[in-house]
Formats: sequence, C-alpha cells, structure tokens
Amino acid sequence: MGACKRWIVAVWWGWVAAMPLAAQTTPPPLPPEVSAALARAKVPADAMSIVVEEAGSARLRLQSQAQVARNPASVTKLLTTYAALDLFGPAWAWGTPVWIDGPVKNGVLDGSLVIKGSGDPTLVVERLWLLLRRVQQAGVREIRGDIVLDRSAFAPAAGTPADFDGEPLRPGNVLPDALLLNYKSFELRFAPIAGKAGARVSIEPPLAGVQLDAAVATSAGACDDWRSRLKADFSDPSRIRFAGSYPAACGDLAWPVAYADPAGYNARLIDGLWREMGGRLKGRVKDGSAPATPPSFEFDSPPLAEVVRSINKFSNNVMAQQLFLTLGLQQRGSGSPAAAREAMQAWMRDRFGEPQDEIMLDNGSGLSRDTRVSARWLARMLQHAWASPVMPELISSLPVNGLDGTARRSQAPQGRAHLKTGSLRDVAAVAGYVLGDSGRRYVVVGLIQHPNAGAARPALDGLVQWTMQDGAAVLQNR
Repeated sequence: MGACKRWIVAVWWGWVAAMPLAAQTTPPPLPPEVSAALARAKVPADAMSIVVEEAGSARLRLQSQAQVARNPASVTKLLTTYAALDLFGPAWAWGTPVWIDGPVKNGVLDGSLVIKGSGDPTLVVERLWLLLRRVQQAGVREIRGDIVLDRSAFAPAAGTPADFDGEPLRPGNVLPDALLLNYKSFELRFAPIAGKAGARVSIEPPLAGVQLDAAVATSAGACDDWRSRLKADFSDPSRIRFAGSYPAACGDLAWPVAYADPAGYNARLIDGLWREMGGRLKGRVKDGSAPATPPSFEFDSPPLAEVVRSINKFSNNVMAQQLFLTLGLQQRGSGSPAAAREAMQAWMRDRFGEPQDEIMLDNGSGLSRDTRVSARWLARMLQHAWASPVMPELISSLPVNGLDGTARRSQAPQGRAHLKTGSLRDVAAVAGYVLGDSGRRYVVVGLIQHPNAGAARPALDGLVQWTMQDGAAVLQNR
C-alpha cells in the first residue's frame, strides 16, 4: 500500500483515536424513542450498536457500542454488493458460454449442446427460455446427442439447504451453483374452480417427469395458514401430492417451493422447457465438461447494477451468495467460499487498510450465524461508498423506507432513507443513508443482537426517525 493510501486510512480512523477517553468509554444517552423501544422489548442498551455521522465527513452525531462486533444478518449484503460494484463496475455482466457442438443440418444437431455456468444468478425460467431460443435461432430443433451442463466454475456446495434453519424447501435456502437455474425452485398455483368444490393446481416451470395432483379439494373458512392446510407431500421428487384442502376464500394464490432433489433440478427443467418449446432430444441432460474450443455464443446477464438492486431491495440470499463466489472466481480464479473470503479481504486491505478485529466474514449473504462486523466498520464502509464513483448505483439499490423492498414496513416517515435491513433469530439490523430535515445526509448504522431483537425493531425505526430530525436532542446539547 502506498504512503498516500496509508495516510487516507489513518485519517479515516483518526477521529476515533482523537476522541477523549471519556467519550470512548462512557456511552452517550440514546435518543428517547430508541431507549423506550428497547425497554419495551426488554433489550438492554448495551445490546445495540449505533453510529450516526454526516455523510461525506467524520462529524459524529451519535455513537454507542460502535466497536462491538455483532452479527449484521442481511446487512452483510452491503459489503458484497459494494465490493462487486467497486471491483467490476456497474456495467459488468456474467457471460454463460454455449457450444453447439457438432454440425447442424435440416434442424438436426448431430452432436451435443453444451452450457457452461459462470455463476449468473439471473438464469430464471424466462431467461433460460431466451438462451434456448438462441439455440433454436441457430437452426437447432433436434439434438441427436446430449445437453451437457458444465458446473465446474464453482466448488461443489457443502452441506444441504436444510442446514441453516431446517427448512430445505424454502427458495432462499438454495445452495449456490455455477449453473443456477431458476433458483432450483418452482411455483405451485392454486385457483378455485367456479361452481365446483375444488381448485386447479398447476406448476411453473415445467419439470420433466414430475407428476402433480391436477386438483385439490376446497374447504370453507378463512384463508389463514393455507399452506399447512394443504398437507403437501414433497418427499417424492417425481410426485407432488396433497392430503388436505385449499380454502376457497384464498382465491388465486402461488406457493414458491425449492425442489426436493436439487441435484436433479437442472436436468428436469431444461428437458421440460426444451420439449415445451417444440425441441426434440435423443440423448439426455447430464453434467459434463465444456469443450476447449471457443463457444458458439455467450448469453449475457443484465448489468451488475441491476443484479445488485435485486439483491439489496429484496434481500435475495441466493443471488448474494452467487455474487460472493463470483468475486472469488474473478479475483482469485476459484469459485469457492475460501477464495471469495480472500478476495473480500484483499479488497478491504486495498480500500481500508488491514482488516480489523471488528469484522469476520462467513458468506456474502448474511445467512450465517458466524459473520461479525462492528457498526463503526460499517459506517466507515458507507462513508467510503459515499465518495465512490459507484455511489449512485449502490444507494439506488437500497430499499426506500416505507415504500419498497424490505424497508416498506418501516414506521419512520417514508421516502427519506435508503436502508439495508437485516433479520435473523436474535438479530435486527439496519444500515444506510438518511436525509435530515436540514437537508443534510447521514450515514446510519444500528445493530441489535439479543434474544428479543425481533421485538426491538421499533428501536431501529426510532433511530432512523431521530436522524431525520437531525438528532435534535444531540445538536441542542452541543
């Protein structure tokens, strides 16, 4: 690191070192609305870390327990997405190479179709349809060989989707994959049949070889806990059954489900979609290796800025982990968690100096019990991002309080803050930028780690509202 960069790092931390000892050891009083919310939730003040600073300067408005490393939950996505925007640029995109491996004559490919994953998290069914449509536009209607899927760009994922919370059928628990198709999930749709005691059931997208009860009995009563009332059985990957009923009062509803056999999902999806598009396949869909020759074409993802927006607005865990492993692949040549952590550590050293004890990364999504970061470090990163060329893309990706994404239920005055939220068992967190009544912008970080953290979320709303008011109580005492 050059002398100039070391000087910049020293300046970033200088305001902390220069604070009087009493200011560092004696926490200031919390805003009344924050203290009251913590008391109602029976959460002690020292279980919450806070930093409020003016954006673009180190002028401190409020700090409490700022150096304590806590689990930030999905606020972790801020680190992953900012690192990617900073390293790759907003216009960067994933490319998925495709080989039409053999001669094509009269619509017949005398060979195999090969698709190699590079980590693109946007290959949902609509985009996979476009990829296969490109193949058909090249004249291929029948494949005499196989459809070969190369998933070697990422290291095989360790564990199972049930490891984190025991819910393997939640789409948000799907493990990363170099060729991640439609989040390895499907959607069940239920629609009551007019004049009959039943509801139609359909599945989207089509999965080859998967049978589904075409209808389920309807029942009276309110539309509460309707998924449990269906008594769905997903234990057989080739057959989905319902032993219960569907409340007619629910109307048309959809249920997203992660496929019970993740390893077999890609083959079923591509086989089913290719045939639905009128294609024919003599061989089968299987894993394998791509040729060493240049691909026939590459199918590009949307720009990174759009992907980051989806990750942060809706706290998409699967997309965040795909991006995290892509950092390892692009920066270290390996799509493994270890390489991704090395890439993140190198980025932090380059931008902020040596990583402090106040940060420990596990994965890039926040779906972890082990990740730790301090409010002070997060504020420092947000200040760095404020001065970055990619600041507009990062800020616009954050949920707007009271309006959209995961911040739409915020009780603070709406539309005045761009905030990334985080929630886990025992964790509630928020970090981002707030517009004050004065027109000043503030960096705000609030982290709560306590068994009653969920009940203490109003304390985070109170912190945001206090900041919108320019921290009036603090300013009056200065």
